[in-house]
Amino acid sequence: MPDPTADVPVTPPPSPDVVVVMGVSGSGKSTVAKGISALLGWEFAEGDAFHSEANVAKMRQGHALTDDDRWPWLESIGDWISTRERAGESAVVTSSALRRVYRDLLRRGRPHVRFLHVEAPSEVIQERMEQRAGHYMPPSLLPSQLATLEPLEPDEPGVSVTNEGTPAEVLDRSLHALGLRKDPNA
Repeated sequence: MPDPTADVPVTPPPSPDVVVVMGVSGSGKSTVAKGISALLGWEFAEGDAFHSEANVAKMRQGHALTDDDRWPWLESIGDWISTRERAGESAVVTSSALRRVYRDLLRRGRPHVRFLHVEAPSEVIQERMEQRAGHYMPPSLLPSQLATLEPLEPDEPGVSVTNEGTPAEVLDRSLHALGLRKDPNA
């Protein structure tokens, strides 16, 4: 199948633009975020890299994080976003951002933040999590993430896309949903 992203112009918005690619673990956040970064030349950060060693150890042992575990992690991601905004740089970062209050924290004082929620059926995510190697998040934590997930609300700046199809198709769908790629036939 031909790459749907080939030869379709990308339309970057005025800087800065910060997209938080959100969703449960295994939904494809990193793949989409890296694709956006590569196509647009935006700074990329993997949200998992902001977790403390204690958080990683807790998840590796199969224990879900509490809000108290998550607040410092989210604040670290927010600090990274603030640095990009102050520099006038567009960026993309991953974060599960499962609850509205987490997303509110990431947006607080950061007017350029918007969200891209990557959604996939739970059985697809479960299968992906079981097949990936070297990640500390065990598949046993997926039910707690799904139970915690609060979808984007209409008043939140963001869009949702399904993670059906090839990575290139999901990336193309994401760029269109974010208004970063226009249909050349429109």
